[in-house]
Amino acid sequence: MEKQGRGQFRDGPAAESLRFGRRFMMGDAPRGRIAERFARLAAERRAGFIPYVTAGYPTLAHTRELLAGLAEAGADVIELGIPFSDPMADGPTIQRSSQGALDQGTTVDDAFAVLAELRESSDVPVVIFSYLNPVHSRGVQTFIRRAVDAGADGILPTDLPLGADPPLEAALEACPLDLVRLIAPTTSPARVREIAGASQGFVYYIARTGVTGARAELRGELVREAGAVRAASPLPVAVGFGVSTAEHARAVGAAADAAVVGSALVDRLDDGGVAGALELARELRSALNEVRPG
Repeated sequence: MEKQGRGQFRDGPAAESLRFGRRFMMGDAPRGRIAERFARLAAERRAGFIPYVTAGYPTLAHTRELLAGLAEAGADVIELGIPFSDPMADGPTIQRSSQGALDQGTTVDDAFAVLAELRESSDVPVVIFSYLNPVHSRGVQTFIRRAVDAGADGILPTDLPLGADPPLEAALEACPLDLVRLIAPTTSPARVREIAGASQGFVYYIARTGVTGARAELRGELVREAGAVRAASPLPVAVGFGVSTAEHARAVGAAADAAVVGSALVDRLDDGGVAGALELARELRSALNEVRPG
């Protein structure tokens, strides 16, 4: 099964030819919404803003409102999290939001339904953020097709290291969704180049070891590390895990192509509702507008 443009599949051996090795997929190659957005950001010399939302938290109605509001607030890509009972890479905030969504009865189909509703009013790129259990529970091909039909642009499987499951990775690489991969601070330079070369859409650099969660300060080494990953990657580099404030966003935006913010938005959602979360989103977007990447 091979990529042939958004939402289409065809058989053949040439899937590898569609894994583009240039940062913004320039030239005559097909370009999806993620590549288009990063190309626009590069042309405008702006850093991207990637907020994370847990589908169904605190309710699906809140998710609908939040997704639409984030698109209007200037999100360049949105990560839509599939709630899962054992989110191993996530800290207490995202764990709480996942469990809260599950307690509300949120399903994978519910997440895709709210995405489909967003597509009626917005073309903001959306990456599905999921552990592998929900993917396998639905069936890999069923999950992919439902995501594509709903309007997703990418998938970030948090527990799928490069080389861990070649058949599954091949299926995801060849499908219409961009396969976004993670790089950690402990990743060797050679492994960074390997992961970046196998990624699609953008590369997600984890700002620190451990789990997700808002932090008061970023590590001092982060700017240097993000710059090194960016220099080694043929794709844009987004930095997440602990990015929480406007100051953090400015630091990340100057070193990378985009900042990912999750736990801080969920915390603000808890404290101030959708209006509070959107207020923080606008603050972060404004801060990122003040810097020029790289």
